[in-house]
Amino acid sequence: MSQSPKHFRDQISTLTDDGKSRKWIYPRIVKGTLYKYRSVLSYFFLALLFAAPFIRLNGEQLVLLNVLERKFVFFGIVFWPQDFYLFVLALLTFIVFVVLFTVVFGRVFCGWACPQTIFLEMVFRKIEIWIEGDHLKRKKLDDGPLTGQKIFKKTLKHGIYLCLSFLIANIFLAYIIGTDALKKIITEPISMHLSGFLSISVFTFVFYLVFSRVRELVCTVVCPYGRLQGVLLDNQSIIVAYDYERGEPRAKRVKGVENHAGDCIDCKLCVDVCPTGIDIRNGTQMECVNCTACIDACDMVMEKIDRPTRLIGFKSEDEIKTKQSFHINKRIYAYSAVLIILISVLSYLLITRSDVKTTILRAGGTLYQLRDKDKTVSNLYNAELINKTNRNIKFEIVPNNPKAKIQYIQKPDSIAYGGAAKLTFFVILPQNEINTYKSEIGFKLVADDKIVDHFETTFIAPPNN
Repeated sequence: MSQSPKHFRDQISTLTDDGKSRKWIYPRIVKGTLYKYRSVLSYFFLALLFAAPFIRLNGEQLVLLNVLERKFVFFGIVFWPQDFYLFVLALLTFIVFVVLFTVVFGRVFCGWACPQTIFLEMVFRKIEIWIEGDHLKRKKLDDGPLTGQKIFKKTLKHGIYLCLSFLIANIFLAYIIGTDALKKIITEPISMHLSGFLSISVFTFVFYLVFSRVRELVCTVVCPYGRLQGVLLDNQSIIVAYDYERGEPRAKRVKGVENHAGDCIDCKLCVDVCPTGIDIRNGTQMECVNCTACIDACDMVMEKIDRPTRLIGFKSEDEIKTKQSFHINKRIYAYSAVLIILISVLSYLLITRSDVKTTILRAGGTLYQLRDKDKTVSNLYNAELINKTNRNIKFEIVPNNPKAKIQYIQKPDSIAYGGAAKLTFFVILPQNEINTYKSEIGFKLVADDKIVDHFETTFIAPPNN
């Protein structure tokens, strides 16, 4: 096992030895194979993140989470408060997927897809390196006296950070209020959009603070996902791990001297590259975001000393200890079954979701009305129609029974986009068609020559004797 001190968990990696102040981390960048893959994936996610609010599908932006107007759009499909059950089910499905993914692959999402990691490592960190230099130069600059060069570099870096934070704040707001509303805030006088301007300012400050000061503390202190690992991971989970069976005992290599130690030469390069400052050789730790930087660093060392790579790699505890390959256990089967059921139910509800939601009730305190003149019976109904499409629609209610007629008391011509319409009408049936006191009667809602909803209610009348 590891030769590190037994009490290495007595303090977190971002605190000084006395525990009174924060220890800043200056990770070294090693551009190995996995780093290049992660860079490509990160730039794809960044492009998608910045482009999504401006891409239009079915007349709507690709993704919108407008909590204020209770309007949500995903890939051109509009969801209103009436679809809240779909949102809850989708959120539950996502949580089960995250749990299943974590059980199998650990915290890979954090290192490869989390916006916090992508922005920090692929944008802000690279700007810092470009201005201040590598990890040694950055540490030397921070520890050094306040000189003109230091003031210039720090001012330039934080100025760019503020500009980037302002841009990210605008994009973030575009997901909340929509691009059209954001354009008005940008182009119209500030006095007309004080709340919008204040929101952008607050978000700018928050993002600047996160990426310039808080940094890895978001992953190690703020984010609850890392703490779930202790519950979700088991010995079969594939995580970024150090092969202690192969690496121990650690020892430096001496040229021309036969080596009897493990493959780990204790170079500590895996610690130098870690963005959260941990030593992966101490085992699974909450701070590890599975960014794979230590894998690239260790592989580079192994190649130099002519040893097999992946001393640190994607491995499970069982694979390290017993050399057993990964196999699906009962817990994975159970999570998978739950996930499949949730996805099936959610898919069915989305496919069968109507464009217009109709609620119909008999008018309160009324019975049937006999019309002796034409030998018919009528019932009075109130209905509410909610338009869940992204356009205004004209509609017509058609009874399933061809002998039934509708006489409107109140009927709007159309339903506005995202709006609702209330109707009051009589349903009239010939008395000789009625055999029971209470019967079911169905309707079709027709809009743009297409049936968009089916609904039914009860019809009461004296039976025909």
